[in-house]
Amino acid sequence: MADAILSDIAVEIIKKLGSLVLRETSLCWGVKDELDKLRRTVSSIQAVLLDAEEQYSQSHQVKVWVDSLKEAFYDADDLLDEFSTDVLLNQMMTGNKMVKEVRLFFSSSNPFVYGLKMAHKIEKVRSKLDEIAANKKFHLDKLPEKTFPMIGEREQTHSSLPQVVVGREDDKKKIIDFLSSSHGENVSIISIAGIGGLGKTTLAQLAYNDVVVKSFFDLKIWVCISENFDVKVIVEKILESLDGEKPKNLEMNTLKDRLHEKINGKKYLLVLDDLWNEDSEKWFKLKDLLIGGGSGCKIIVTTRLKNVAEIIGSTKTHELQGLLLDDSWSLFANMAFKQGEVISPDHERIGKEIAAKCVGVPLAIRVIGRLLYSKNTVDEWQNFKEKELPNMNEEGSTIMQTLRLSYNHLPSHLKCCFAYCRLFSKDYKIDIPYLVSLWMAQGFIKSSNSEQSLQDIGLKYFKELSWRSFFQEVVEDALGNLWSCKMHDLMHELAMQVVRDEIISLNSDAKRVEKKTRHLSIDFEAESWQKITSCLPNVSKVRTFTSFDWPKKHAIKEVECEEIFFKLSYVRVLSLCDLGIKKVPRSIHKLKHIRFLSLSDNKDIEILPDCIIKLQNLQTLYLLYCERLKQLPKHIKKLVNLQNLYLRGCVSLTHMPRGIDQLTSLENLSVFMVAKDNGVSKHHGGLGELSGLNNLRHVLRIMNLRHVKNPASEFKAANLKEKQHLQVLRLSWKLGDTYDNNSDSGPDDE
Repeated sequence: MADAILSDIAVEIIKKLGSLVLRETSLCWGVKDELDKLRRTVSSIQAVLLDAEEQYSQSHQVKVWVDSLKEAFYDADDLLDEFSTDVLLNQMMTGNKMVKEVRLFFSSSNPFVYGLKMAHKIEKVRSKLDEIAANKKFHLDKLPEKTFPMIGEREQTHSSLPQVVVGREDDKKKIIDFLSSSHGENVSIISIAGIGGLGKTTLAQLAYNDVVVKSFFDLKIWVCISENFDVKVIVEKILESLDGEKPKNLEMNTLKDRLHEKINGKKYLLVLDDLWNEDSEKWFKLKDLLIGGGSGCKIIVTTRLKNVAEIIGSTKTHELQGLLLDDSWSLFANMAFKQGEVISPDHERIGKEIAAKCVGVPLAIRVIGRLLYSKNTVDEWQNFKEKELPNMNEEGSTIMQTLRLSYNHLPSHLKCCFAYCRLFSKDYKIDIPYLVSLWMAQGFIKSSNSEQSLQDIGLKYFKELSWRSFFQEVVEDALGNLWSCKMHDLMHELAMQVVRDEIISLNSDAKRVEKKTRHLSIDFEAESWQKITSCLPNVSKVRTFTSFDWPKKHAIKEVECEEIFFKLSYVRVLSLCDLGIKKVPRSIHKLKHIRFLSLSDNKDIEILPDCIIKLQNLQTLYLLYCERLKQLPKHIKKLVNLQNLYLRGCVSLTHMPRGIDQLTSLENLSVFMVAKDNGVSKHHGGLGELSGLNNLRHVLRIMNLRHVKNPASEFKAANLKEKQHLQVLRLSWKLGDTYDNNSDSGPDDE
């Protein structure tokens, strides 16, 4: 991760330097010379980065040098981003005569002072880079640039088919035989045990979804446990699996009563996936709650630990073994060759030797097979077998070494994207569009064509990683949209290895942020905001600050929000969901680097401060279920880089501001609210505000259509026929009501 990100940052700095030298030099006198010098310094250092990447893990000296260089590069990138943002902000305000409404970050009446100040900062960063380069006490010769072929170079005829499962017919039969047999117990348990990557979860899924098995049980329940064995949480997950909705803020006794109502007298099949708990007392507390179902209830447990199977009193333990050699080759061939491709004898010989090295572990076979899919020639395969496979450690960590090989072969932009997923906890259900927005915010998504959608490119990145088995359980809808996925535990462990201290999750094991940390997620139950902030002495350089699942309600005060904005001055991704925020402080304008902001589920926020329009880099704004939010900033049109605006659940929103049609980069606008006094107020935009938003995609919901005064002309002004990327259009005549053919509609509705 360090080497990949560093190389990408260097490229971006050079690009940014080139554009900044040409822009606004008259306004920023004194900067141009320092920008030119910095560009030359970055170019010269970048020449050795590829070789440094090769030596990073082998040489402590290289590691120290690269780490110090990386710090300096981040400082340079942040400084240039600040300068670029100031230039954009100055253009926005002076070019549109908004000086009276918004205070300038720097004085337009004295640009020379600002220019000299910025030139001094740039010179300081450049000198630091020069010093690091001069102090390099080892020799790194420039290597030819490596090329990593993108997957699209070869036909992927079976990439969208369901996961290929090979060699598990006998295992599946044994599990189904157990499920269909009587064992003289009210609840009997079969444990599937084995090392990571063998396919324990896949085997459980095969049995769980079998047509014959479905006929045996009244209820089927799937719960992923992972490392946190909390009886209350597990009962909540069971009820969520049964009802489709997670219980909210219920006491344990109420949960117990609801569970018994659901399972009483019913024959159920319960899967407890990925069980690690070795505390027998906790287990029996859960098992006691599961008594009461009909005769013949079954539980399938998957676990890496044999003693877990013993502790829970398994009726039967099925120890999953590695695939046989023939099955290993069959799976490998499915991954490494396109469907119907004629396999040469040399490819088959080398492929079988490589597959054998994967010791029958399906995950390792899939990953290596996908890696070799993009290597066409026999020489490439032979070179891989002779020079890279021998590096795999035969003493117990073969699987992780195999996965590391696949990671090493990723192009740098995909390395960044994969490693960033370290932020999520194990077994977390990742929202794919959300993830792509995070990648965008960190600058991981690159485009050589300004007409290309960064979100589309990001989805392509995701598909490439998924195709290489870095993600699993990918959920896709009927329209082909990707919605969610998970990471295998081993892939999560790999991400933890490659990012080291750069990306961390604060939890009971990690209580403070290291100086080199750039991306941070909160993953523990904090009693107060003070408890969190006490762990954050080094957050000033953090670029990501988030929690994907705050464990309980927080209520932080305005002054605490101020503290966040003060400490996180370089943040690019900030998620403050469900923290009980009532008022967003005006100091939010200090977050000039921010690209992604989520204030979702803060139900008491009524307005956003107008100064939010100073966030010129903002790409994604989440305001989901801000139930009291009445209006958006009246000058929201100034957020020229905004691409995603999510407003679902904002039931108090009264209107859309005028000028929103100027946000031509907008690709996702979940809700458009028609104002009650539509067409009367100078601040309220009508349907005509949709006219220029022709890049909108996915779903658009237009609400409160009953307030449209001149339907024919307004719908013509909306120009909906030009929204070629839209997949779904939802029409609501009032809040919460979607169009219904049988509703009592007026003459203009159609």
